[in-house]
Amino acid sequence: MSLVDVNERAARLPEAWRSQVLGRVGTAAVKVLRMDGRELEAEAHGTAEVLFVAEGSLELLVDGEESTLRAGELCVVPAGAWHAVRAGSRGTLLIVEVPEEG
Repeated sequence: MSLVDVNERAARLPEAWRSQVLGRVGTAAVKVLRMDGRELEAEAHGTAEVLFVAEGSLELLVDGEESTLRAGELCVVPAGAWHAVRAGSRGTLLIVEVPEEG
């Protein structure tokens, strides 16, 4: 068993918006990152992502739909969906990248 304080790990990261892999579950990668309020440009990935806000809030745009996720909330971004982080996102984000089966 491995216990991880995700907020403490995010606080120790040398740079905001640079994720660190905490572990793997099957083929899924579990990552943590620190959000610092900056806006990030839209991007799409070949993997689905679960975005879980551990602390703070995430201002998110997914395929043209805006959402605000608060601590304790998550959303699933499907593989290939265009998504962007809006200004004002701060705190700790846990990301689970789930490769699509094919």
